Amino acid sequence: MQTSVDFFDNIDKKLLIEILKQRVNDGGLLRLIGKWLNAGIDESGELSYPEKGTPQGAVISPVLSNIFLHHVLDDWFVKEVQPTLGCHSFLIRFADDFIIGCELKTDAERVLALLKERFKSFALSLHPDKMKLLPFGEPPSSAKVDKRNGTFDFLGFTFYWSKVRKGYWVVKKKTIGKRLNRFIKTIWGWCRDNRHDPLKEQYVTLCQKLNGYYQYY
Repeated sequence: MQTSVDFFDNIDKKLLIEILKQRVNDGGLLRLIGKWLNAGIDESGELSYPEKGTPQGAVISPVLSNIFLHHVLDDWFVKEVQPTLGCHSFLIRFADDFIIGCELKTDAERVLALLKERFKSFALSLHPDKMKLLPFGEPPSSAKVDKRNGTFDFLGFTFYWSKVRKGYWVVKKKTIGKRLNRFIKTIWGWCRDNRHDPLKEQYVTLCQKLNGYYQYY
């Protein structure tokens, strides 16, 4: 799942300050954060002062956004939602992308309904295209390798079930198809434009590009 489009631009500043006050008792620090939040944005020479959202490009923006979502989602899920569920569940979040796993379908449906209400109370919404409820249990041992039980994308990877040589199922991941194809097209274009360069130079640069891709994923 993912929070609303342009999450960083839609954080309610007043709600954020109220959340910070629960843990921060330093008036000077709160005033400094307030100045950060109310700093103007210069776009093509025009200065504007958005009523909501964290400052774009500011080093404090990811920190404040994570504090906001920690209160809205992480802390709330662990303290108020998990104790009411019938079986095991978990939450994994990175910035405004997150996945929630539940053993029972009824628990998953209940969590989804609670999420919508929780986000609405903090002036947020779930991304309509990335909000999915799908089965991801281990397939039966008799299933074929290509008969996967649901797949999902998270942080640039596609996660899926696959059989290993010894015959049992494991969760594997691979680069999202669109991103892989985009990288291949970029490399192909670079090779075409530099095909007349010395072979040794092409080799060195190409290795750097490939290693950068491998290390990223």
